[in-house]
Amino acid sequence: MEMRIGANIKRLRTAKNITQEQLSAAMNVTCAAVSKWERGETFPDITLLQPLAYYFGVTLDELMGYNEEKIQAEIEDVIALYRQHWLRDYAKAREIIVQAYHDYPNDYRIMHYYMWNIGGDMADNDPAVLIAHKEEFLSICSKILDGCTDENLRHSAWNMRAKILHAEGKTDEALEIYRTKFPDWFSTWGQKTEQLFAKDTDEYYFHVQKNMYELADFAADKFGRTVFFDPNRSMQEKTDHALHCGNLLLHAFEETGEVFFLMLAESFLGRMENDLSYRGGTDEQVTALMDQNLYAKQKTQALRAGNDAFDHAFDRYGHGARENLFQFNLDYRIHAAGGRRAELLHNPDYKAVLEKYRT
Repeated sequence: MEMRIGANIKRLRTAKNITQEQLSAAMNVTCAAVSKWERGETFPDITLLQPLAYYFGVTLDELMGYNEEKIQAEIEDVIALYRQHWLRDYAKAREIIVQAYHDYPNDYRIMHYYMWNIGGDMADNDPAVLIAHKEEFLSICSKILDGCTDENLRHSAWNMRAKILHAEGKTDEALEIYRTKFPDWFSTWGQKTEQLFAKDTDEYYFHVQKNMYELADFAADKFGRTVFFDPNRSMQEKTDHALHCGNLLLHAFEETGEVFFLMLAESFLGRMENDLSYRGGTDEQVTALMDQNLYAKQKTQALRAGNDAFDHAFDRYGHGARENLFQFNLDYRIHAAGGRRAELLHNPDYKAVLEKYRT
């Protein structure tokens, strides 16, 4: 966010057909001082802001170039840009959010994204990083908890406080935060929304379906983690089991037409492919899982248009990704700028699978 007061003084002075000399005399400063304001080399003393606004017949916001709608639009744009790069180019995403935090240090959403980017996102945080940024992160958390009314951002701040406590070896205190500040499974807003309506209404049926799909997505992700982190299976055994389970779930969907099974397949396969990609899977293993995963994602995208409850189960995704999650995931793989995904693009079999779904 630029400080445009100098440009605004020049614009207002020119519009009133006033010379720099006249303005300097009115404000009891030198002509050189006015010239420096207008060139952006210095700013007027804070005690001159009200007299300047009165002199030109404008508000302080207009004098200083403050436009709430414009600034909010800028923040929305920078958050969208950050989210766009977050999966594809993490270094670029960090550059964007660090600059945004410098430009908009009091916006709660920017604080949130900045804190979690520096802290290493929501999982597998490095305790050393959390401790190194402890004071900065706790300051951000306090600002959010003291002034923000968005419950998601407030939970984000409590979450960071808990993670810092855990990093300090105070795990019991961290768990107490989760126990007292977060709802249990049965007290979530989704469950309560479902209970709002009588069971013989269309509204109830919509919400119970939506909740079912969201919980299927969540549970299947957990299923994928239990398979991948099973210490008794080799990487190949994990891959084979994932492909077998994926085939069973997809077959169940094709046999019954129940989208529930497709949601399970899409989420489970996505989790397994991701963990194989970044935690030691071979190119061949990742490629096999990606092929099955993209098939499930493509089917999912096609069916969302005809099932309102199923479509709204994806509301938690950002607007740009939500509209076409299949294309978003495909683009993420095709345009990988670095890391494991970029390395995989050198494998012809991996690229062939991407080409199959791109066409």
